[in-house]
Amino acid sequence: MAAEMLINKGFRVDLFDAMPSVGRKFLLAGRGGLNLTHSEELPTFMTRFAERQSELAPLIADFTPTDLRDWATGLGIETFVGTSGRVFPTDMKAAPLLRAWLHRLRQAGVRFHMRHRWLGWAEDGALRFATSQGEATHQATATVLALGGASWARLGSDGAWAPILQTIGANVAPLRPANCGFDVASTGPQREGWSEHLRTRFAGQPIKPVIIEFRDDQGGITRQQGEFVLTDTGVEGSLIYAFSARIRDQIDASSQATIYLDLLPSHTPQQVLTETSRARGPRSLSTHLKSRLGIQGIKMALLHELLSPAELNNPAILAERLKALPVTLSKARPIDEAISTAGGVTFESLDANGMLKARPGVFCCGEMLDWEAPTGGYLLTASLASGRAVGAGVWRHLSAPQD
Repeated sequence: MAAEMLINKGFRVDLFDAMPSVGRKFLLAGRGGLNLTHSEELPTFMTRFAERQSELAPLIADFTPTDLRDWATGLGIETFVGTSGRVFPTDMKAAPLLRAWLHRLRQAGVRFHMRHRWLGWAEDGALRFATSQGEATHQATATVLALGGASWARLGSDGAWAPILQTIGANVAPLRPANCGFDVASTGPQREGWSEHLRTRFAGQPIKPVIIEFRDDQGGITRQQGEFVLTDTGVEGSLIYAFSARIRDQIDASSQATIYLDLLPSHTPQQVLTETSRARGPRSLSTHLKSRLGIQGIKMALLHELLSPAELNNPAILAERLKALPVTLSKARPIDEAISTAGGVTFESLDANGMLKARPGVFCCGEMLDWEAPTGGYLLTASLASGRAVGAGVWRHLSAPQD
């Protein structure tokens, strides 16, 4: 996006990428259907960026989700709004959009240099790159760094840039996993994580429909319905990602975090209590819950995993747990497994153009900045808007009268 802005302003643009081809993380984002953005109203859209709303608001105001859809149309890619409000290309693929985009950039004159991994600066200020032919340097009037976070290192974003920027005086908040899975705390004596039975029978299966309730340290309660997946070590999936920042931060502060599962979102607490209190005669508890409440399979297995026999056989406690089953999580999965990362170059380290105060002429954008958002098109929208904004920032900087 920065290259597109600058080439259209008449600058010569060279784009360097560590990988053999550009846009590999973009292609990965489209593996299950490229979620470009979200159709919700912009004020609601902006709340997804939590404490970074104020910093990102002007960037996204200049390149809104509607603008993004128009931009894709300009590349010959039509989009549609899914039932969840998420926006996708009509063919659900990332590759056609990326091909059209790169073709347009090359036609405009952007020069691409593959297998160039940035190493920092030479003594004369030139950019240093590791290449297959050895180290190379390149002099630049202005430099835009769009180096990603630290997840999916095999695609190029490994966070190796952080110490380089810290060395020159930039403030870099620690990189942490975002939109990530979590390991469950011990669920039994002498046992870490899920039981062998639960892992063997149900790992990889979705839990749906379900509501997750999260209770913060200030007494606030947030609830959201969706689905997530049971893993060998804990939980992951879209509904977990929606809460991942709060779960991660609570674990960092208290060593663990507890989420509460409403396994029966369509039932009131009184309806559940009525059914758990109903006499079941010779029927087993599993048969009774299946016939009266539809609880079976992975949901029934979770009850056996997390509740004692006494709790299972107490109608009042069982009803309460069916509407708020506590699951305690002990740690986030490793950062390289995360969809995205939190932390990065702080906005306080940048001027109004997105330029590093510690290194004039060097600009930063995208996921390497200190912001995060849930999945749902928010990550891509903000990254693209950030690149566009910093391209405009370079133009303003280079066009300003020089002292």
